[in-house]
Amino acid sequence: MGGRSSPAGWRRRAPPPPPLLLLLVYECAIGNFGMPQYGGTMHGVVVYPKANTKACKPFADFGLSFNPKAGGLPVFLLVDRGDCYFTTKGWNAQTAGAAAVLVADDRAEPLITMDTPESSGKEHLENITVPSALVSKRFGDDLKTALENGDMVNVLLDWRESLPHPDERVEYEFWTNSNDECGAKCDMQMSFVRDFRGVAQVLEQRGYTQFAPHYITWYCPEAFVLSAQCRSQCINHGRYCAPDPEQDFTTGYDGKDVVVQNLIQICLFKVANESRKPWLWWDYVHDFAIRCPMKEKKYTTDCAHGVIKSLGMDIDKITQCVGDPDADEDNPVLKAEQDAQIGHGARGDVTILPTFVVNNRQYRGKLDKRAVLRAICSGFEETTEPDICLTQDIQTNQCLENNGGCWLDKNTNFTACKDTFRGRVCECPVVNGVKFVGDGYTHCEASGVGRCQINNGGCWKETRNGKSVSACSNEQAKGCKCPQGFKGDGVHGCEDVDECKERLFCQCKDCSCENTWGSYECGCGGSNMLYMREHDTCISKVATSSVGWGFMWVIFFGLGFAGVGAYAVYKYRLRSYMDSEIRAIMAQYMPLENQETSSHQRHVDHADI
Repeated sequence: MGGRSSPAGWRRRAPPPPPLLLLLVYECAIGNFGMPQYGGTMHGVVVYPKANTKACKPFADFGLSFNPKAGGLPVFLLVDRGDCYFTTKGWNAQTAGAAAVLVADDRAEPLITMDTPESSGKEHLENITVPSALVSKRFGDDLKTALENGDMVNVLLDWRESLPHPDERVEYEFWTNSNDECGAKCDMQMSFVRDFRGVAQVLEQRGYTQFAPHYITWYCPEAFVLSAQCRSQCINHGRYCAPDPEQDFTTGYDGKDVVVQNLIQICLFKVANESRKPWLWWDYVHDFAIRCPMKEKKYTTDCAHGVIKSLGMDIDKITQCVGDPDADEDNPVLKAEQDAQIGHGARGDVTILPTFVVNNRQYRGKLDKRAVLRAICSGFEETTEPDICLTQDIQTNQCLENNGGCWLDKNTNFTACKDTFRGRVCECPVVNGVKFVGDGYTHCEASGVGRCQINNGGCWKETRNGKSVSACSNEQAKGCKCPQGFKGDGVHGCEDVDECKERLFCQCKDCSCENTWGSYECGCGGSNMLYMREHDTCISKVATSSVGWGFMWVIFFGLGFAGVGAYAVYKYRLRSYMDSEIRAIMAQYMPLENQETSSHQRHVDHADI
């Protein structure tokens, strides 16, 4: 019926002796139909029907309904495995009003995936929306025992950790097939490609996701390579095979035709990915299904090339990638696909078509645009989800009610509430490059450079007579501080300091003080007094003027005396010079008395020699 699934947590609340409650955690296998609430939870009460315990018939035939009563919890219907398809059980439970289906295994074995059968009616594939899961036989027996004892059993279905969500990009794979003649499954797959194509391309183009398609093939046993069955279903001498679409080897298309078309689609993706346009794969698969269907006998390589040309892609590169299907050698592309089928880590082997793998974990549920998008959205790290994950039809915005219990600035409507796929988180915001800091619940404040531009940093600010005063300063990393001339906490307000009353200034003799908003003004008694703020003193305007003129008169008189003295010295020196010159001239004509003495003396001195 299917391979192993990725387990989700199922929590059971069963009261042993009152008033104690027992909380147990169980694993389950999510059904490959319905719509699991990836990233979320669902709480309900377990009911085991009194009749139709295997849910193979409509419950209306037994007069049973499981619609919850007003104010009551949703009903999770517990049914037994066996006698009919899993999808039939899910459909009958859903039509009876159940919110989820728990199928109790009838044997002790590892849990398997409840898959959709090939021949199941369309209502089982397209209309089943309630989530379902296979639970172990032991857990099923425990639930039945508790219900038989009259206990009320509540179960919390928890899908929050069903898919990893490590970072801000989701890697996902789509294991599919180009065959369009496989009944309801193929119809569902083509419908999904048509509906999901636009979403997938937007997510890929904006870098939110990294997508890769894959195709399942198997090999023909060596002993049967030359058989008609293997030659009609396989290429490369039995190395890569697919089932015959009509299950008839004599008519219609063969399995090898499917393998070739699968190979073309893989190579197209490789070439598109190399040109950084991987989203073209969705256009090709969509257009190929419309233009080249099997039922119209157009499922050919020539038709595929026509679609490739219409997309403007390089056919030669794709043809080179495909290689020779008749060669007796490995095809490197299909060999890699076979290797990828083998599970690594928690993913498990891929055995069911179609299969989605999100962050290396297999998705289980309906192949539906909304259901798959929900699974992809659950793979993003909280607060990194793209907007499409937070739309009304995917996720309810918890920030709309009471702001999610987070901090809110009523003046600006800045909020710490961030809606994520798994619910809201309270985280102080970043507004216009300014980061707010705080606990996110009761307090957030702007910090860093530029914080005063955002709501004045949450600080007090007031304007009077054209003068604005603020308690916020960009020189401070955070917090509020009243400026000089004010006192207070800086948040709720700043009060003017009365410098005159507190006698902080204007303490000099004859000083008078007048308080102003944020400052003060000092004056001096009388109109002839001037206040010097630097020295906190008053000086006389008149005294300052007299001293100045007296000092100037001193300078004038000094200069006058200096001039007269200089003139007298000049006259004296000039007269002395004139006297000496006159005496020298007169000495040439009449010797003077002192000159004779000098001449006689010179004569005697010469005679002695």
